[in-house]
Amino acid sequence: MALQPPAADFSDLALHIKEVAVMSLKRIGRRNTGEPYFGRHAANRFDDPSKCFGACYCGLQLDTAIAESVLHDALPEKGHFRIRQEEIETRYLVTFAAGADRGILRLADLTGQHLKRIGGNNSLSAEHPYDVTQQWAAAVHEHPANVDGFLFVSKQLNDKRAAVLFDRAQRKFGVPTYTPLAKTRGLAQASNRLGIVIVS
Repeated sequence: MALQPPAADFSDLALHIKEVAVMSLKRIGRRNTGEPYFGRHAANRFDDPSKCFGACYCGLQLDTAIAESVLHDALPEKGHFRIRQEEIETRYLVTFAAGADRGILRLADLTGQHLKRIGGNNSLSAEHPYDVTQQWAAAVHEHPANVDGFLFVSKQLNDKRAAVLFDRAQRKFGVPTYTPLAKTRGLAQASNRLGIVIVS
């Protein structure tokens, strides 16, 4: 069943809210400046269709961050992903210190029964084009609970959760740390779990 737009009375529905520490978030990108980055392009899954608020996408585990970036468009060959060394060497893992409110984010849980009870399903994480998923993001942003963003099931690793943060949460982000992905602790183990083979 295709994902339906959020209900007309969405603002009256109760959101299940979880607290997540900003220190647990992980982003992988090609720049070592400008984080956290809140995009306003209306081009990604949970961007604001009206381009009024920015959205920042993060993983909660290293595996998820890698799958949602390095492996986003990769196809496996006989159960493994052949990734060029330069694809690793030109990326950074970005983590964050705590900012305001001890860096504690209030995130709506848009997974499992909590998503089902407000009229959604896991097409939220997979549907394309993004017209309806962006409507959901806008509805959560406008909800009177005034959450900092929401949790969703990772499209690339459907047993993991990822998070999208709204730009009003920016004050809760402290100083970012940029670690070359090639030197990231746990990269070898994550690559093994994901079936990544580095090639020159």
